[in-house]
Amino acid sequence: MPFVRIDLKRGKSAEYRKTLGEIVYKAMREVINVPENDKFQVITEHDRGDLNYADSYLGNTYSDDLIFIQITLNAGRTVEMKKAFYKRIVDDFQSQLQGRPDDIFINLVEVAKENWSFGNGIAQYAS
Repeated sequence: MPFVRIDLKRGKSAEYRKTLGEIVYKAMREVINVPENDKFQVITEHDRGDLNYADSYLGNTYSDDLIFIQITLNAGRTVEMKKAFYKRIVDDFQSQLQGRPDDIFINLVEVAKENWSFGNGIAQYAS
């Protein structure tokens, strides 16, 4: 049920983008209990001028490689699960893509289960 949007500066390789998507998917599966094959991602590159953000915020200093990750998912995860999820993504980003931890911005958008249709005009999760 998660729908993942990843936005980053144009110029990364297809392999880099795929690895980034897999990092997020694996963290969802292993940390916040997302079912296998529940993988819906849109990864979009932008010109640097199309990404508008401050140089720093809350002790983080951002580079031109800032990555925005927004995940729409069903409500219900604990704060502890979310914290572990954020950390897992950053840890894997550092180890697999040698990225800076400050350059990962994550936003979760929690919705009710009836807000999904996976095809055929059916609300598969609605009770």
